[in-house]
Amino acid sequence: MTAADPLRQHVQNQGVVILDGALATELERRGADLRDDLWSAKLLVNDPDSIRRLHFDYFRAGADVATSASYQASFEGFARRGFSRLEAASLLQRSVQLAQEARDRFWKQQQLSPAARGTRLRPLVAASIGSYGAFLADGSEYQGAYGLSKRALKEWHRPRLEALLAPEPDLLACETIPCLLEGEALVELLDEYGQVPAWLSFSCRDPERVCHGELFAECVGLADACSSVIAVGLNCTPPQYAASLLQHAQASTDKPLVCYPNSGETWDRATRCWVAGSGPGEFAAQAETWRGAGAQLIGGCCRTSPLDIQNLRTCLLSTPIHE
Repeated sequence: MTAADPLRQHVQNQGVVILDGALATELERRGADLRDDLWSAKLLVNDPDSIRRLHFDYFRAGADVATSASYQASFEGFARRGFSRLEAASLLQRSVQLAQEARDRFWKQQQLSPAARGTRLRPLVAASIGSYGAFLADGSEYQGAYGLSKRALKEWHRPRLEALLAPEPDLLACETIPCLLEGEALVELLDEYGQVPAWLSFSCRDPERVCHGELFAECVGLADACSSVIAVGLNCTPPQYAASLLQHAQASTDKPLVCYPNSGETWDRATRCWVAGSGPGEFAAQAETWRGAGAQLIGGCCRTSPLDIQNLRTCLLSTPIHE
């Protein structure tokens, strides 16, 4: 790990970093109506408290890192809703601040608890840099066929990255990247900003390839070209593919591997409902395999919950969670 790595102490302390779980699908489960192109970013406008509460619940469940609700937030997306660039920048920054506020509240309570004091390190906040396809709100983050050049992708991501850096998150989460080209664009952009720590994670369609079709191992290799990328791996991917993908990744990089797959459920477009996958206990049990395949940053993506993260932490660390 690099000297600028904010995750180093967590890894040294407990051997693995516990990430949080889903934001949007968990907010929906709690009653939020996210039938909107902004998805969870809609709540930055009309219900930020619900986002803050969910971040807090993930910290209480055992997450060492919260990821901001900026995955589908962008200047262009907010402009469609009539927001100015100044207003959009403020909303992007607010996504990071909500996670920081939840972290600070949790940490204050943790330090006041004699039973919990000393068992956890102060959690971190990662600003989510979702793929260009997430802005399109048409499932393109699972295809990657944008028809844009690398230069165009860099210039699209640049202002959002700058806005998200303003509140000083601990690191960036460049996530659900479906293709090699967008990975290259993000790596080059991160290089321009110097030692801004980030992880890079790809969405994958099978045990060997990212959603656009390139070999996952080739995409993972991008991490070694950028000192700012402190971890690399996968997210928003069926969990049954994770172990194989991680094994391929180990041949391409020496950097820590990140793994936060979906719950295992799938979306049935015909019936407009989720088809059951693995339960919370089963999801956590699979995480032992991911750790065995080299993952050091482990959490959940779509359809996972604070209960999944609590079970995951208990399974991986055998550490009780103090309320």
